[in-house]
Amino acid sequence: MVLEHLSFKIDNGVASLQLKRRALHLDMAKELLDVAIHCQHNKAVRALLIYSEDSLFSAGGDLAFFAAQEEQLPNALSEMTTYLHGAISIFNNMPAPVIAYVDGTAAGAGFSLCLACDLLIATEKAAFVMAYTAAGLSPDGSSSYFLPRIVGDRRAKELMFTNRKLNVEEAKDWGIVNQVVDSRDGFENALVLAQSLAQGPTRAFASVKQLVKSSSTESLDTQMQLETQHIVANATGNDGQAGIQAFLNKQKPNFKGEQ
Repeated sequence: MVLEHLSFKIDNGVASLQLKRRALHLDMAKELLDVAIHCQHNKAVRALLIYSEDSLFSAGGDLAFFAAQEEQLPNALSEMTTYLHGAISIFNNMPAPVIAYVDGTAAGAGFSLCLACDLLIATEKAAFVMAYTAAGLSPDGSSSYFLPRIVGDRRAKELMFTNRKLNVEEAKDWGIVNQVVDSRDGFENALVLAQSLAQGPTRAFASVKQLVKSSSTESLDTQMQLETQHIVANATGNDGQAGIQAFLNKQKPNFKGEQ
């Protein structure tokens, strides 16, 4: 896998994805999908950490790239969002937990990507802005799906209409950010979390992701049926058995990330 706009590596179960380009364009979106597909099919990936090369997490879509497309803009945008949305769908559905680490501003599609991750760790320097309507555009990158579910309809519309910058403390209060860390050792904190999750029961984490997602659309009875199916599958799987025996023997479980 040849990457120009991203950097990607896997170490001890943790896949690290670094954004090297400040703004998203067609080629970068394609690379993002390539990495997502690789993570989806690689059992060595048990946690994914997404972060940026510098303090700006992402400026969102590359408006200069948009302008350069001229009459080809509809095709280019359709192709770019197909790649971006494909990547986000895979990240959301793959078993491994996905963590975003933000040490600056996440705007537009960068903010959308953060919202689609399972967990978000940010420093005191972090800020978040929708930015789309400021350029006469509407949201993409799944933000119209995840943002209302996290903060509610009215707050989502406020951020999308006004494009005001949300500081990290507000973002934490609103449930967007899980944890605020000091920028001096913030990345190490995010990496430690990723490493910890990479040693966990990956298939059980996959169940958590699926159950939380289905909870907003299923009835109580159906959701509880799904809970039964998942807990039975996990309890009879390798990691479930290892976890049960470790608990009974007062030992630390050694999870392999297997069903």
